[in-house]
Amino acid sequence: MLSKKKKYLQIALNSTIEDACDIISRLPPDQRIILEAGTPLIKNYGAFAIRKIKQLWEQRLENEFNPIKSKKNTILDILIETNFKKNLFGMFSSSESSEALSPLKAYVVADLKCMDRGFREVIIAKESGASAATALGNAPVETLNSFIGACKENDLDSMIDMMNVEHPTAVLSKLKEPPNIVILHRGVDEEDFNPEKEIPYYEIQNIKSAYDIMIAVAGGDEIQEAQRAIFNDADIVVVWRAFYKSSDDTIKLAKDFLKEIR
Repeated sequence: MLSKKKKYLQIALNSTIEDACDIISRLPPDQRIILEAGTPLIKNYGAFAIRKIKQLWEQRLENEFNPIKSKKNTILDILIETNFKKNLFGMFSSSESSEALSPLKAYVVADLKCMDRGFREVIIAKESGASAATALGNAPVETLNSFIGACKENDLDSMIDMMNVEHPTAVLSKLKEPPNIVILHRGVDEEDFNPEKEIPYYEIQNIKSAYDIMIAVAGGDEIQEAQRAIFNDADIVVVWRAFYKSSDDTIKLAKDFLKEIR
């Protein structure tokens, strides 16, 4: 589960598994980075895409935050690592210890954009190692209720994507319980073919005044748009264009975005 006290950068991986692997290998291992198995990636590779991203990001974080990097080939190796973790836990109070080790647990979003069979799609995300899954706000209310309930039962964060939803609060008011996260989303085609259409930042306060939930903002890949999202009290900034292909600027881009979401 994400902390409401922090701001996060969500990087959507939408190209190929090979590109995703390369990008992950270049990203700064920061606990504020959320990785997303994007819809095109899942449609191309299935649940394998979710599992692979989770595996690679966990390895990246593990190597950064755990000084025991060698393979556990002997009983001595296992005992050394166990003792390290005990000592690390001892540095914090019980309420802090879980958060202290949280970087070792990669947070991956399965962008399923569920429109039906809410329970079944959540199970697919869960079995693939995802920490959160998405459903569309335009889905039937029965599907959204099933989706949110299944996420709760399976310890996943439920994310409702309000792309092309005119009144997000009207959708939320019909639900048995709210999701963990609402995504305010200007779609890629909207951005490309209707550049005048803006991300509805004003909805952030409309939603937060009525519900104790987190808000993600998607559809803007410029630093200035990230700044505007955070200024308007978004909790998660979602980007993808700058990370569609790996490049020498990947690390710098990620660090620049992270600076803006502090």
